[in-house]
Amino acid sequence: MKILVTGGLGFIGSHTVVELQNVGFDVVVIDDLSNASTEVLNGIEAITGKKPDFEQIDLRDKAAVQDFFKKYSDVSGVIHFAASKAVGESVQNPLLYYENNLGALVYILQELQKKDAANFIFSSSCTVYGQAEKMPISEDTPVQAAMSPYGNTKQIGEEIIRDVAKVSNITAILLRYFNPVGAHPSANIGELPLGVPQNLVPFITQTAIGLREQLSVFGDTYPTPDGTCVRDYIHVVDLAKAHVTAMQRLTEHKNTEKVEVFNLGTGKGNSVLEVIKAFEDATGQKLNYKIVPPREGDVTEAYADTTKANEVLGWKAELSLTDALGSAWKWEQKVRGDGKGK
Repeated sequence: MKILVTGGLGFIGSHTVVELQNVGFDVVVIDDLSNASTEVLNGIEAITGKKPDFEQIDLRDKAAVQDFFKKYSDVSGVIHFAASKAVGESVQNPLLYYENNLGALVYILQELQKKDAANFIFSSSCTVYGQAEKMPISEDTPVQAAMSPYGNTKQIGEEIIRDVAKVSNITAILLRYFNPVGAHPSANIGELPLGVPQNLVPFITQTAIGLREQLSVFGDTYPTPDGTCVRDYIHVVDLAKAHVTAMQRLTEHKNTEKVEVFNLGTGKGNSVLEVIKAFEDATGQKLNYKIVPPREGDVTEAYADTTKANEVLGWKAELSLTDALGSAWKWEQKVRGDGKGK
């Protein structure tokens, strides 16, 4: 069975390609290489023994999307990661985000709609919940008004998929991630952001290795036990395996609705300071960090109620925060050399 993974050379995409190939799916990857490198293909091959088919396509090019589906007419499922994802950038350049995140989605669904049947998994986000009124966050938690154009594209994307599924043979699962971290234990693939990292863990590892002088902790006066923001940090390998489980659910017709929603997290929140301490304990590296004013738009806390994912999807996070931080550090050392962090 052939599965298309868009954005398949990115952080979560590449780990998902590995897990798909590990269970026998035939994978073709689309990536525009705007935030990834073809070197990732070698990492995937080193882990699985097989290099997936690869097409460099900008999904905003409707004709290129049409040509792809003519060439790969045997694609029966799509896992759609490809999207711009920096919250701050989306505020500064909303039209880029609406074009890239929604235009591409529409063009892919238009092609899938032509098929007798197709399975679609959408890379969504817990950002759709905004600052939820109570923890943990379940799939029934109300979706709040988006706090950024990026968040809005995830909400609108979900709505588009629901509308299309009503009138087509597309079945879909919307996966709302919490905070993916870590790297493959082999250190053959991992998170490699271009430029200054937007996420906590790559900033931690880059600070530890000497690439960044200091880690900024945004605010320590939030109403949490230590005053710093709380998030649900999920190991990227666990997250990738959830996509395989979701695709199998659709291909085996185990879904009970045309569109299903699952939160993917560990069910536990960790504060920024807890993550820093866990990194120091896992690696023996002391981090240079300072408290700075809070960022606009940061929610105080967000962690998942994983009951539905555990019981209905049949998936559970297995790896710990320590596993994730250790693997992220191993990956950072491989990418940069030992640097000043050793």
